[in-house]
Amino acid sequence: MMQRQFPTEAALRNAIVEEALSWVGTPYRHQASRRGVGCDCLGLLRGVWRNVFGREAENPGVYSADWAESTGEDRLLAAARRHCLEGALSEPGPGDMVIFRWRPHLPAKHVGIMTAGDAFVHAYEGSAVVVSPLVPQWRRRIAGIFAFPMPAPSRSGK
Repeated sequence: MMQRQFPTEAALRNAIVEEALSWVGTPYRHQASRRGVGCDCLGLLRGVWRNVFGREAENPGVYSADWAESTGEDRLLAAARRHCLEGALSEPGPGDMVIFRWRPHLPAKHVGIMTAGDAFVHAYEGSAVVVSPLVPQWRRRIAGIFAFPMPAPSRSGK
């Protein structure tokens, strides 16, 4: 798959939102990352990244449903910091990745992608990929807000 180029950050954000919305209705399947077939929240993120950037950011390896609690590591936040832009984003915008922590003492283990307005796309366990409003119950669980990076220009000149 070839890496796509985007003339502006707005074009990148629009592509991310469009791709994320195309996953709505995909059944929830732990560790899967295939649109229309199945995915979990990380699989949704991996699939959107793959379809927008033309490659995986990294392979997370096999993980259990309780991976965050069993290791105690904030692996999801650490991976987001390796690949995305974390900054002074106090409010998530369209195309931003939002990472959630269920309880203050637990590692973050849920991720979604913001759409227009106060809504985000995420894979909901026991259901499917859905669009949910970013209501106060979700907002207070935000552990991080990240912008996807602009792809580096192609070296081939194409």
